[in-house]
Amino acid sequence: MFVSRTKRRLMTLLSVTLGFMLLITTPAIAQKKFLAFSGGPDGGTFQYFSNGISVYLSKGMDGYEVSNMASAGSVENLRRLNSRDADFGITYSGDLYLGRNGRLTNDTRQYRNVHVVSYLYGAPAHLIVLDGSGINSVADLVGKKVAVGAAGSGAAASAQRYFESMEVWDKFEPQYIGYTQGASALGDRQIDALWVFAGYPNASVIQAASANKIKLLQVYAEAEKTGKLFKDYPFYSKVVIPAGTYQGVDYDVVSIQDSALWTAGRHVPEEIVQKAAEMIYDPSGLKYLVSVKSTAKAMSIDSGLTGIVTPVHQGAQKFWTAKGKTLSAEQSR
Repeated sequence: MFVSRTKRRLMTLLSVTLGFMLLITTPAIAQKKFLAFSGGPDGGTFQYFSNGISVYLSKGMDGYEVSNMASAGSVENLRRLNSRDADFGITYSGDLYLGRNGRLTNDTRQYRNVHVVSYLYGAPAHLIVLDGSGINSVADLVGKKVAVGAAGSGAAASAQRYFESMEVWDKFEPQYIGYTQGASALGDRQIDALWVFAGYPNASVIQAASANKIKLLQVYAEAEKTGKLFKDYPFYSKVVIPAGTYQGVDYDVVSIQDSALWTAGRHVPEEIVQKAAEMIYDPSGLKYLVSVKSTAKAMSIDSGLTGIVTPVHQGAQKFWTAKGKTLSAEQSR
């Protein structure tokens, strides 16, 4: 096809211009750095938090993009961060403490490269019985049937730790069933007590309370009597489930909780972690996370170091110190 000399000149000029634009923009693209945030299974609370934090940081952290990664959960996140396969993650304080000390189930490796940024939310223990059952304390569970969660679940593991510390684990019949099935079994008098280890209000506890008049036992006070639970597992902390959270439970329930923590690999630069914490704990950052998942209402400057018994990342230490928070010896190592 015939092309005029003028048109050829215009095409040449356009080609040179496009080439120059590509030349000057390519370095900018190449300079962008990527960070990986390891979350949890689709639809789970971990994944809501990891995706929300990733999106917010990507929008406001110049030169960085944070990508959310699906994960099996806490222990996989611990391993990914330790091996630098991820930069940020969400890890239960218990798994982090046990992993750091080589005490994970069937895993004696010590995961020392994972440090904490902040507390996200807590998973408290609910110990539910029927009102009028005559069960008023942990000692009253001897000889009874107690639903403790599905086999291999975090709930079942926490139940065993708790009841072993109270020296009753081998004195009742643990029933390895899930929360929903447990709530139904409690109402049908097939079991005597139900252990739920999850954020409140919990749907299965609501289910149990709507069908029957229930009681929640004071889990923390029972554990405090011996002190063994907190000595062996210092990651458990005190939490109050407010009166009125569940139908018919018109009193505060003082319980124990494990804490879901925002964690970072030790390899992540201090200034990146400090900047990330500043962004998320800005009022607009917290507001955004609450819009993603209402559980984020538990996040605040005041609660930021709750349940942390392992080292806090150096960048996060700078952030919390600037906010007037005093770190414990374990947190500042």
